[in-house]
Amino acid sequence: MQKIFNWGIMATGKIAHTFAKAVNYVPGAKLYACASRNSAKAEEFAKKFGAEKFYGSYEELAADPDIDIIYVASPMSCHYENVKLCFEHGKNVLCEKSITINSEQLSELISIAKEKDLFFMEAMWMKCLPAFLKAKQWFSEGKIGEIKSVRADFSNPVEFDPQDRLFRPELGGGALLDLGVYPLSFITAFLGFEPEEIHSSVNIAGLGVDMDEAVILNYKNAYASFVAGFDIDNENRAVIVGTKGRIAFDPWFFCAENVRLYDENNRLSEESLNPHLCNGYEFEIIEAQKCLADGLKESRLNPISDTVNIMKIMDRLRASWKFRFPEEK
Repeated sequence: MQKIFNWGIMATGKIAHTFAKAVNYVPGAKLYACASRNSAKAEEFAKKFGAEKFYGSYEELAADPDIDIIYVASPMSCHYENVKLCFEHGKNVLCEKSITINSEQLSELISIAKEKDLFFMEAMWMKCLPAFLKAKQWFSEGKIGEIKSVRADFSNPVEFDPQDRLFRPELGGGALLDLGVYPLSFITAFLGFEPEEIHSSVNIAGLGVDMDEAVILNYKNAYASFVAGFDIDNENRAVIVGTKGRIAFDPWFFCAENVRLYDENNRLSEESLNPHLCNGYEFEIIEAQKCLADGLKESRLNPISDTVNIMKIMDRLRASWKFRFPEEK
């Protein structure tokens, strides 16, 4: 008999709605409970997605003894306290990205998770998608040879709204942690976490966050680049170029369903079509449940060490921009 995992969802914003749809799709996953700071919103969310229980506080959700794992969907500036709350109540956690605002916060959370023997994973769903995994397979099989360059962009024009968390430093706003984490996760998955040099240009604007940035990472025998921002329109493609060919993702690479392999003469040699079963979030839920079933404390597809190394690169970038969040000052 398949084990049923009771999921709790902490916070009920837009991304939680997308996640809840996927939970209801995945075999063995049950949307057991949800929580909002507003009890009426929690009740509305529970009715919409069929959660058995709802709470008007995060503390009550974390304390529910019947929850196996909690998905933290609150604003980035709240992740540290929210994840810590879950750990203090013995709950496994899948936390929305970026997982914290800096590596110092993340290091403390990892220590608590290890001390309490709990599962901890960042919800970088891209790394669980079949198209991404196929690209990793092609690379590991040597089909594009030695990588010479990687390009991945994620820019999504957003109208400025001083109430929107994206533009508010006190809520962990800015393009890097919200958008740039995707191309960085993509680049480092193929080139590693130790670029020899990092060069960047940033536009700090609005209420004092990074509105957009262009970044170049120089490796020993390759380079990578990305653009991320709220005021730049882009196709958001990704391409990995090697000595024997290249791998190309459709626009919006981080949720792409298709990926193509080209040879050194630019001829299509293989194409992998991988339609989402629901909305794409199902794959990270499946991965988390597999890990829990196997008694693992971190993901095989997105290990916490990867998350740490990406966070350190983002710390390095923000330091070069002299951009600190209020709680860091």
